[in-house]
Amino acid sequence: MTEYGGAEGLDVTLDDRVLRLRLDRAEKRNALTDDMMTAMIDAIDAAGRDEAVRVIVLSAAGEHFCSGFDIVSRNAGDAPRPRVGSIQRRLPSTAHRLVPLILTTQTPVVCRVQGWCAGIGLNIALAADFTIAADDTRFWMPFVDRGFTPDSGAIWLLPRRIGEVRAREMLLLARVVDAPEASQWGMVHQVLPSADIESALEGLVATLARSATVAVGLTKWLISSGRELSLPDHLRNEAFAMELSSRSEDFREGLAAFQEKRDPDFKGR
Repeated sequence: MTEYGGAEGLDVTLDDRVLRLRLDRAEKRNALTDDMMTAMIDAIDAAGRDEAVRVIVLSAAGEHFCSGFDIVSRNAGDAPRPRVGSIQRRLPSTAHRLVPLILTTQTPVVCRVQGWCAGIGLNIALAADFTIAADDTRFWMPFVDRGFTPDSGAIWLLPRRIGEVRAREMLLLARVVDAPEASQWGMVHQVLPSADIESALEGLVATLARSATVAVGLTKWLISSGRELSLPDHLRNEAFAMELSSRSEDFREGLAAFQEKRDPDFKGR
């Protein structure tokens, strides 16, 4: 059985097929640290191989989901200034590993956001398969307002999610987008009042947790890989995915349920 460890500021729990990662640094608006990011990467990577996990849920304590990375703490104190190139060397194993991992893991990822969802916090929400937002959520790419360029896939993700014209407003003008507008733009899956969000989240998680996990994971892979492929190459992947999914136990159960006119009881295998 896989053991999952958290970090200071990140709670990680496995509960009945659902791996829950909860940012718990509310006093800092859940700004990420290197340790938090490393623990998230390790947990999501392990979950992708763990047959006990059928859904990953990302959420946060307090009034805000995530205000980005805690660059203030990193640059505080009397530590000597790192040598030139430290960011370029560090990012491939931290932020630039986390977002692709969320996109490519074959375990579905559900994200619940509220309050500020900014910087890498917004990139995490964009990378998730489903993001449910409270109606008080504010989405922000603050990079140019701080005098530096976006990271962790922001410039790749935003145009694909909301279109290039809208992405320019957020990336070049640092425009804050509220939850209703984010919903209209297709940035998130659903926007709900705070009082209703938990039940909607758990309903979605329960649906995914009892789904045909192999087929869901391969379908997610097809969506992700298909963005960059020609139709012939994508169709080859579809044939490969169908070959694998049709050999799963869940396929046999789905076929039996159809013939017997009942709901399937998928085991995720």
